Amino acid sequence: MTSPVENSAAATAAQKPQAVPVNTGSLYEKRRKIQVREVSGRFNKWRWSMFFLTQALFYGLCWIDWNDRQAVLFHLVERKFYIFGMVLWPQDVIYLAVLLVLSAYALFLVTAIGGRLFCGYACPQTVYTEIFMWIERRIEGDRAARLKLDAQPLSLRTLRLRASKHLVWLLLAFWTSFTFVGYFTPVKELAASVTTLSLGPWEWFWVFFYAGFLYMQAGFLREQVCKHMCPYARFQGVMFDPDTLIIGYDPERGEPRGPRRKNVEAAAKKTGDCIDCSLCVQVCPTGIDIRNGLQYECIACAKCIDVCDEVMDKVGSPRGLIRYSTENAMAQHYGPREILAHLMRPRTLLYGVILTAIIAGAAWSLATRTPLKVDVLRDRGSLSREADDGRIENVFTLQIMNTDEQAHRFAISVDGLDGIDIVDERIVEVAGASARTLPLTVRVEAPPGKKGAQTIHFEVRAQNHEDIAVREKASFYLP
Repeated sequence: MTSPVENSAAATAAQKPQAVPVNTGSLYEKRRKIQVREVSGRFNKWRWSMFFLTQALFYGLCWIDWNDRQAVLFHLVERKFYIFGMVLWPQDVIYLAVLLVLSAYALFLVTAIGGRLFCGYACPQTVYTEIFMWIERRIEGDRAARLKLDAQPLSLRTLRLRASKHLVWLLLAFWTSFTFVGYFTPVKELAASVTTLSLGPWEWFWVFFYAGFLYMQAGFLREQVCKHMCPYARFQGVMFDPDTLIIGYDPERGEPRGPRRKNVEAAAKKTGDCIDCSLCVQVCPTGIDIRNGLQYECIACAKCIDVCDEVMDKVGSPRGLIRYSTENAMAQHYGPREILAHLMRPRTLLYGVILTAIIAGAAWSLATRTPLKVDVLRDRGSLSREADDGRIENVFTLQIMNTDEQAHRFAISVDGLDGIDIVDERIVEVAGASARTLPLTVRVEAPPGKKGAQTIHFEVRAQNHEDIAVREKASFYLP
């Protein structure tokens, strides 16, 4: 028997609240390094073709000459953008706005039709990550060799391989950053400055800044940029609908999963076509399992399609277990013609019409653009004054910008008041793709009954091209 004291102590202990175990684990998932398996196939060939095209344009355009200058140059010091035969000035900022709107609608249209095709085939993050991984495979070996190398303790061989890889990465990063800066500073001048280490402070900054970011993002962060840093990955769901082409796994055909030998019918084993080889996960650059359905991490690179088609060929099953399709096509078993018909829906047609209208309008504006710009400024130091001959004079400053590649002689005239005339030089020559500022003194006999600001117009016309002319409004002040 227990004593009353023992019974009281036991009851007290039973009434005390039990301690709740505290979870001391991290709130953030530790990053798991992804070693991507190499894959070949039709979609991978298309991707690398796009990579070669974009990089050939990027690395090559800055070295092409046009009219004794760099063909494509965004010269910030001169505040002029050279694009082959076209010269854009700060006053042409409207074309930058048009370009941004055009890019936005093109992105909307491509995403509404084909999902994240830009991410998988043309995004700089994807392109340089693939190039960096290609270098890594050539130095450290295939996926199995790299996993083995990660598991091994540090050794001279490991140091040699890692040092070689990072050295090539850094060389590529600095060459890319040099090319990038070469679009804002004439690349040949930049190359000469690099050889003598005489770059300007901003050039040094951008070369190291861009190279460091490229080295970090393509070499280390990789899929983390797509999963956590890129805003496009987050708002892509707004652009998708059930008729958008996505990379999808066909569960009706693939489930239940299970291994089987070549040329053995899945029905004989009562399993689906998916043999659960996990190769689709091993080739995915973001490390997802496409069999779990559409996920925001998917960048539509189609590597899983290529590797799954290879496996289906080996086991004797038809291709397309993982394929480009739409949610509606998967659910309702659409054929290719039905999928194409649903791609041409009101949403995509509207995007296409707007995009075509913007392109047509921009092309017409550039084709009819007058290669002459004139700015008129009044001398604010004195509104007006009386000249020796008794006439009233105002002083203006004219800035004439010749946006053509050829030099022109311009004739300057003024009208708007009876007897108004220009006292200074009326013919001025301006070199190609340059500007000239000149003061102009304008005189007129004071008209009876008129006082204050009077509207006048300056006309600047090229002598050798009558269609190159600009008429600019100004104000003449009468006392």
